Amino acid sequence: MTPPTSPGDSATALAGALVDWLATAGVTDVVIAPGSRNAPLSFAVWAAAEGGRVRLHTRIDERTAGFLALGLTKVGARAAVLTTSGTAVANLHPAVLEAVHAGIGLVVVSADRPARLRGTGANQTTDQVGIFGPMVRTHDVATIAALESIDAPPDGVVHVNLQLDAPLVPEEPVQAAGVPAPRAASVVAGSGGLSPRGSAGNPSGRPDPAADGMGRDVLRRGPRTVVVAGDDAGPPARTLAEAAGWPLLAEPTSGARTGDHAIRCYRLLLASPLGAQVERVIVFGRPTLSRPVTRLIERDDVEVLVVPGRGVWPVRPAGSTLIDDPRWQEPAQDDLAWLAAWREADRDLARRVDQLLAAEPALTPYDVASAVSRALPAGGMLVVGASSPVRDLDLMALPAPVGERRRVIANRGLSGIDGTLSTAIGAALGRRHSTRNLALVGDLTFLHDQTGLVLGPDEARPDLTIVVANDDGGAIFSMLEQGAPAHAASFERLFGTPHGTDLASLCAAFQVPHLRVGSRPELEQALAMPNGGIEVIEATVSRTGRRELDARLRDLGHR
Repeated sequence: MTPPTSPGDSATALAGALVDWLATAGVTDVVIAPGSRNAPLSFAVWAAAEGGRVRLHTRIDERTAGFLALGLTKVGARAAVLTTSGTAVANLHPAVLEAVHAGIGLVVVSADRPARLRGTGANQTTDQVGIFGPMVRTHDVATIAALESIDAPPDGVVHVNLQLDAPLVPEEPVQAAGVPAPRAASVVAGSGGLSPRGSAGNPSGRPDPAADGMGRDVLRRGPRTVVVAGDDAGPPARTLAEAAGWPLLAEPTSGARTGDHAIRCYRLLLASPLGAQVERVIVFGRPTLSRPVTRLIERDDVEVLVVPGRGVWPVRPAGSTLIDDPRWQEPAQDDLAWLAAWREADRDLARRVDQLLAAEPALTPYDVASAVSRALPAGGMLVVGASSPVRDLDLMALPAPVGERRRVIANRGLSGIDGTLSTAIGAALGRRHSTRNLALVGDLTFLHDQTGLVLGPDEARPDLTIVVANDDGGAIFSMLEQGAPAHAASFERLFGTPHGTDLASLCAAFQVPHLRVGSRPELEQALAMPNGGIEVIEATVSRTGRRELDARLRDLGHR
C-alpha cells in the first residue's frame, strides 16, 4: 500500500482508535513488547486493560511475544501483538510464518515513523511495509479513517503498520478507560476446542468448491481405505472413519485420535504387509510427522482424496483429488474384515512395542512421552514440541475416549522449534477451563525459547507443567540420514550439538521450580504431584543407542 502523503492523526488519537478497532476485530488479549515508538499504543492498551475490556500481557522479547499471542489464538481467544519499530518487527517473523501456514488469525501491529522520515537515516527506521513477505499484506496507516477501513478476517494474519508522529506520550496521565466490548470472532469446532475460522464471504472456513474445482463427494465401498488425520483435522476425520468402518491413522495433534477406530501404531504398520494393501486414502488436516504416511500418499497405486485444511498452503499432494465434506451414505459399513485386521495388528504390535521399551534398562524418550500422555486428564491440554517429542508421542499416546476433550496442540504450520514455551504459556492462559496444562519439549526446544520464562511480577502465570526430555542435543538427527555411522566423525559437531547446560540453574535464574528425574517411577510421581504455576520437570535420557532403538521398533512392524 502506498504511504499516505497527507499528515496523519496524532499518535494519541490513532492509538485510541486502534484499541476500538481491535475490539471490533474480536481481539480479547493484547501482547506488548516495550518500546518508544509504540508508547502511544502501550498507554492506550493499558487504559483498556484497566477498564476490563482486554487482557494485557507484557514481554521483553518480541519473538516470545509473538508466540504468546499465537498460543492464545490457537485455543480460541484472539490476540494481537504490538511492537515498536525496526528489528522488533522482524523478530515477529517466525510466529507470523507459523500463523500464516497454520491458518491462525493473528493480529500484528507495528509502530513506525511517519512516511516523511523513511529513507532519511532516521534512527530505528526500516521499510516495514511488506516486511513479512508476499503472504501477509501490510496496512500502512496514518489516519483513523484508514484504520477503520481495514477488515480483519478471523482466519488469517493481519498486519497493521501505524505511522506515529511525536509527541509519543499523552499530555495528561492515562486513566483506565472502557472501550467497546470485543466482537466475538467466528468460530467452529477445532481439534478439541474452538479456533477462529471463516470470513464474510465464506463463513464455514472451508475452501469454496466452485472456486477450487471441488464438490461434495459421497464415498462408496470398495477400495481398502484408511483415513489419515493430520494436525488440526478435527472430529470430521473420526466421524467419517466410524461411519464407513475404516481404520483411522490420526496424529496426536489431529483432534481425531479418539474412539476405537484410531490405530496407535499406524506408523509402524504402514511398513507391514497390511500397509501395502491400502488402496485409498482420505486425508484431513496437515499430516507432517511420518515418512511412512508421506510415502503412502505418494504411492502411484493409491487413490488419494484430500479435504484441504487451513493455512496458506493446505496439503495438496501431487495427483490427489480435492473433495469437500465427504460423506458415507451406504446402508452399512465397508469391509469389516479390513478394520478388524488393522485392530488386531495394532493390539499385537502395541503389546510388543511396550514390552520392548519396558525391557530397556534406562529411561527412554518414549517412556517420557507415554508418561506425559497418561498424565493428561479429561479436559486437559498438552502442548508438544517439534522434532522427536511429537513423534515419540505419536507412537505412545493411546487413543482417548470420545468426548473427554483432551486437547493436544503443536506448531505444525512450519514445524519449527521456535517459541514453543511461549506458545504453551499462551495456550494455558487462553484455555481458561482446562483441567490441567502440560507441555512436552526437548532440551533444544526448551533452550531456544528460554526467554518465554521471563515473566514480570504483574504478569499472569498459568498452571503449566513443562516436561523436558533432556538428551543433551538433537536426537532426531541420529534417526535421519545424517545420523548414519558413515557420518559419525562430523555428527556431534554438526547435528548432535551437545550443550551441557544446567537446566536447574537456568530455571533458578528465572525463579521457576525445577525437578530432575531419571527413572519411570520418579517421572510418574513428579507428574502426579503438580505444584501449581509454571514448573519444569527435567527427564534425563540418553542419545546413545537411540538410532538402534528406533531400528528395533521399526523391525517390529515387519513381523
